[in-house]
Amino acid sequence: MYFLYWVLLLSALGLAAAGVVEQRRHFANLERVGHRVLVNGIRGKSSITRLCAGALRGGGLVTVAKTTGTAARFIHPDASEEPVYRKFNIANIIEQVGIVRRAAAYAPDALVVECMAVMPDLQEINQEKLIRSGIGVLCNVREDHLEEMGPTLDDVARSLCRSMPVGGVCVTAERERLDILREEAAARDCRLVAVDAESVTDEEMRGFQWFTFKENVAIAIAVAELLGVGRADALAGMYAAPPDPGVMTVQSFRTPGGNTLRFANIFAANDPESTLLNIDQLLGLEAIRRPLHVLVNCRPDRVERNVQMGRLIPEIAPDAVYLIGHPTKSARDGLPRQWPGKVVDLGGNSRSPAEIVESVLTHVDEAGEAVSLVAIGNIHGQGELLLHDLDRLPRPPAALPVGP
Repeated sequence: MYFLYWVLLLSALGLAAAGVVEQRRHFANLERVGHRVLVNGIRGKSSITRLCAGALRGGGLVTVAKTTGTAARFIHPDASEEPVYRKFNIANIIEQVGIVRRAAAYAPDALVVECMAVMPDLQEINQEKLIRSGIGVLCNVREDHLEEMGPTLDDVARSLCRSMPVGGVCVTAERERLDILREEAAARDCRLVAVDAESVTDEEMRGFQWFTFKENVAIAIAVAELLGVGRADALAGMYAAPPDPGVMTVQSFRTPGGNTLRFANIFAANDPESTLLNIDQLLGLEAIRRPLHVLVNCRPDRVERNVQMGRLIPEIAPDAVYLIGHPTKSARDGLPRQWPGKVVDLGGNSRSPAEIVESVLTHVDEAGEAVSLVAIGNIHGQGELLLHDLDRLPRPPAALPVGP
């Protein structure tokens, strides 16, 4: 009996000692990184991480970055990248230890990391124990992850603030809950820098070959300025930065009936506010036009999100709505009973992507003219399969102007 007690005690002491050694090694790796930037918020974190890294590279700083969004990537100082390996494809914030170790091998001037924690306690651990950033980014407060950080948007704002660097600087584009952010920043002796999206001109936005928001660019410019990089160099670096795989895109396809389908992939903006902002931006740029159709991909583990997307439909005001995935009833329940548009339910796990694409194209051809189709909700599940099948469609003979 005593033997087992001693075995257990010695094992516990051994594990504790190993933990202390690992923590000291991790802190030593952090010291080999000149500046650390932690990007947090609800929407646009991956794009902002890439923009910040590009801006710093534009200023000649050796910069390593890591994104977590649609496809987690480790980005080397030359802007080349590779997927982040995850055992059993499960994300865990402990992977940040390995990311810091890899980054430290370059002895970089800066490391830009996207926050991968959702639970408030883990967000604080991610900052205080794993990254220890001197510059934080809190891009926005949106209606998402309410189960973990809510139930109200004020609660979400306070939860996100737990990643603010104590005694450091935090850059934000948030406006509606700026007072809460200021209060939380003051409690942490953190200087809050609120950027103005309109400080970025339309001319500066035309340099991008992919879609992004002025708010994101303004944040990256502010981060670059904090590290001594001028505006012109920062913008040049951002223009050259490769976009995130989940970035908003618009592609044109030719339907069997000879019509043009403009397809906008907005799966990455999977909260209502961001989804509507993306659609408004694309309509304003005339990258998509009316008549407008909307496709909602539903997931069984995101029932609340499905309902939110259904409720959003009247604000988008499309001519037709296609529901795919499962359970489509949740999105349909979100639609007002008296909504006059056409609803086509193509859900069910047994329906193949080819069937879905064929049905959508049939309805598009029935319109007898060029139609824009916007995909919203969440990319996982049938959404991913749908994108793969759509990409096989023929393209129009002449490229359509879909850039900003």
